[in-house]
Order: sequence, then structure tokens, then C-alpha cells
Amino acid sequence: MHSATGQAHPNIAFIKYWGNRDDALRLPANGSISMNLEGLYTRTTVSFQRSLPFDELIINGREVTGQALQRVSNLVDLVRRRAGLSMQAEVVSENNFPSGAGIASSASAFAALAMATCAAADLKLSEAELSRLARRGSGSACRSIPGGFVEWRMGEGDEDSHAVSIAPPDHWPLADCIAVVSESTKLTGSTQGHAIASTSPLQSARVTDAPRRLDICRRAILDRDFDALAAVVELDSDMMHAVMMTSAPALHYWAPTTLAVMSSVRQWRREGLAVCCSVDAGANVHVICPVEHKDGIASACSRSPVLRKCSLPASGAPHGLWKRPATNRK
Repeated sequence: MHSATGQAHPNIAFIKYWGNRDDALRLPANGSISMNLEGLYTRTTVSFQRSLPFDELIINGREVTGQALQRVSNLVDLVRRRAGLSMQAEVVSENNFPSGAGIASSASAFAALAMATCAAADLKLSEAELSRLARRGSGSACRSIPGGFVEWRMGEGDEDSHAVSIAPPDHWPLADCIAVVSESTKLTGSTQGHAIASTSPLQSARVTDAPRRLDICRRAILDRDFDALAAVVELDSDMMHAVMMTSAPALHYWAPTTLAVMSSVRQWRREGLAVCCSVDAGANVHVICPVEHKDGIASACSRSPVLRKCSLPASGAPHGLWKRPATNRK
């Protein structure tokens, strides 16, 4: 039996990935930039066993079959072929945060799976090769391989579409509090959403403008310019959700509380707090600020009857953690 464990963190995209130019290879329609999140993680153990008749998948203590198992097997197959293995795999995975709720659980899950599978197969890959492999399971997973602030370069094809670190974890101590509006699994997953992105008449404009937003975001991170970062992060998030809402069928991920959080964040900024928000494919809201402002944001949350119910900034809470970006290898 060959066994190994990998651990990876989810990431919050400042410039979003939405839509593919190649669904099979998960080659994105545009590049993206994200920050990895310490404290939230997926830990995955892969064991190749001769006695297994087929691959097995256990997530948070429950056996999973069907499409989710097939998606995992497809990535494991890529490693098996490269390593010359024929054994089936037992994959045991756990998250310390809600899955399928718009907190990038697939990103950390497939990054951890890629690392664990390669280690179990004694396959030594470079960071770029691991990023490419993780991308095949979930596009945003490629950004959970490098550490800190990360850019996914869309590339020309499979060989050069991978993520790189543009700044280390300690470059800029930002905090991310996730306002957990809902822990429910979303009805339409990101994979299906990517597939219909091109049906929105707004997607082409969003993609065409992406290089400009990437330049602004990259420069804001390198210069530690929070005002510039806040403006482009909120613009990009709203643009992605505009595409979702105008696709066929339309995808409406925001809930009333989502809008309440977004409105509160913008009010806090008008009152002088350095804070912004971003929403991935779900109802939950990432509230981002310099770490020195986190206590002020936590206090503002606690004063709001609506936000008290969904925002958990206490250290150690699985739903939202005030932490700086982290590397992904343990």
C-alpha cells in the first residue's frame, strides 16, 4: 500500500475565474488573482491498495459515489498513467469549513488531492506541474498550490496555464472574515456555471476588460494600496455575478443577507474603515481588510442584528477566521 496525506487551503479570488475556453482541460477564459487563506483547510489522504476493486471516496466521514467520485477518479487517473500504476485508490478527505457553499472548497480539495496522489505514487512534480494537475480537477485549485498572493496565468494551452505566487504570505497582512450566510450546498455548482458563462451577453465584455483589472489588482497588491484593491475587487465580483444573472439559465447566488453584508461593508468604508467585500459562486461574503482593522470590523458586525447571525470572526471558528494568507504545504 502506498499512502500520503496532503493539505491545502481555499483561496479568495480578487479577480475572478468564470468561464472556460476549454471545459475538458479547464483552460480559463481569463486570468485571475487570489489570496490563500490560512486556518481553513482540506486534508486528504490517498492510499493505493491492490485489494480495492474500485476507487473509494470518503468526505467528512461519509462515503461518496456518483459524479463526485468520478471527478476524483479522473484526476487520480492522470497520476496513475504518469506513474505507471494500476492500483485503485482510497481517498479520505475532510474540511474544517462548509463544502459547496461558495468558500472555494473545490479549490482546496483538488489541490490537496493532487499533492497527496502524487506523493502516494512517488511522483515528484514541480510547483507548476502540480498547479496544472490540480487545475484539471477544479480550475481554481491551481491557485491553491503556490503560497500567498497568487496569479493564474491563463496561458496558451495546457502546458502554460498554471498559477504562480506574485507575493509571499507576509507581503501584506490582510484579513478575510467569511460571513457565512448559508452552509447549504448550492443548487448549481461552479462547473455547471462555467459551462454556461458564454450564454451571457455580458461575458465577452467582462473577459475583454480582464487584463486591465488584472493589472490594477496586481499593482495594488505589490504597492499595498488598499483603496485601489477595494475598488477593483468589488467591481470584479459584481461583474462576475452580473454574468451569472444574465446567463441561460440565470444563476442567482445572492441571498437577502448577502446584500445586507455587502451594503454594510460599503457603508463602513464610507465611514473610514479600510474594508471591501467579494462574493464567489454562493451566498457567503468575504469581508477583506488590513489586519489592523479586523477588530473594528468585528465590532461593527457584532452591533448588527443581521450580521451577528452570519459572521464569525472568533479565532478558531471554522466558518470564518481572521488570518493572514498562508502557504499550502504542511
